[in-house]
Amino acid sequence: MARKPDGPLRRGWTTGACAAAATKAAYTALLTGTFPDPVSIRLPKGEAPAFALAVEARGEGWARAGIVKDAGDDPDVTHGATVIATVRRGASGSGIVFRAGEGVGTVTLPGLPVPPGEPAINPVPRRMMTEAIAELAAAHGVLGDVEIEIAIPGGEALAAKTWNPRLGILGGLSILGTTGVVVPFSCAAWIHSIHRGIDVARATGLRRVVGCTGSTSEDAVRRRYDLPETAYLDMGDFAGGLLKYLRAHPVPHLTLAGGFAKFAKLAEGHLDLHSGRSQVGMDWLAGQLGALGADDGLVAAARDANTAAEVLGLATGAGVPVASRIAELALATALEVLRGAPVAVEVLVVDRVGAVVGQANG
Repeated sequence: MARKPDGPLRRGWTTGACAAAATKAAYTALLTGTFPDPVSIRLPKGEAPAFALAVEARGEGWARAGIVKDAGDDPDVTHGATVIATVRRGASGSGIVFRAGEGVGTVTLPGLPVPPGEPAINPVPRRMMTEAIAELAAAHGVLGDVEIEIAIPGGEALAAKTWNPRLGILGGLSILGTTGVVVPFSCAAWIHSIHRGIDVARATGLRRVVGCTGSTSEDAVRRRYDLPETAYLDMGDFAGGLLKYLRAHPVPHLTLAGGFAKFAKLAEGHLDLHSGRSQVGMDWLAGQLGALGADDGLVAAARDANTAAEVLGLATGAGVPVASRIAELALATALEVLRGAPVAVEVLVVDRVGAVVGQANG
């Protein structure tokens, strides 16, 4: 995860806001022959930002406008991408039809906010585009029957860096956003992807999902279970985001897998495992060795250790099963968050080379 810069952070705009603004500009040009530049739209919470156009083109029965996405100071994979809307006149009575252009994905699995077969344009961006079309159509005395094609050139390559392939969104990116605004380092998009992964798992009947802190722990689970890609939820540091959503939307079995340091934080009760938002309590960790019967010298060495990994090495060398202790306490934290939801939880603590060094089952 990118490091959050110091000082005030600049907000940005979602792909959904860019798509809505590009759609409004293109439809205006289709109706009047002139592109508004900049083009202003109203966001769901009332803001009315203006967007400069990077693409303008039109022909018989169609117009196209594009906007370069500015994600502000957020480390967004789509920052700098061009979101292009092509608006074509539709048959009378056809309403508004959405199409996926270059670099925009198509939904292939159930459980997402739009059904399989539809372009991966989420409901709020669809509504923003629909409202822009309706407002312009009313102002010009036309019905507003149009086809809206959204494209993001290079989007298919960018999508490989997102969770779209695991969610069954193929061919490109999603057009996202519920407010139109990107709040820097809010991690909302990551947590949103975890939630959508759970939705897909439930809709496709999966009995087990997996939350891992990184690729090493994920590989350890892959060696243990033969599961489809959709079972892996890319939890990262957001254990709380995963567990709280599962509490309301349960899946029968959950495997949590992570490194010793990350899960030591979970064991202590932290639900955000990022190093900038929680730290391993070395006194607490040393106390766990003491509870396991470690001698005073080992406990003191653990308290003075520089890292949790150093504590794990000291404990392993002395035959003290601290990783299993951490797994048990991490399991207790998970079950506390789940509050009796029908989810059987398994916790795997993994070392730096991918070996499972501690586990617990609920």
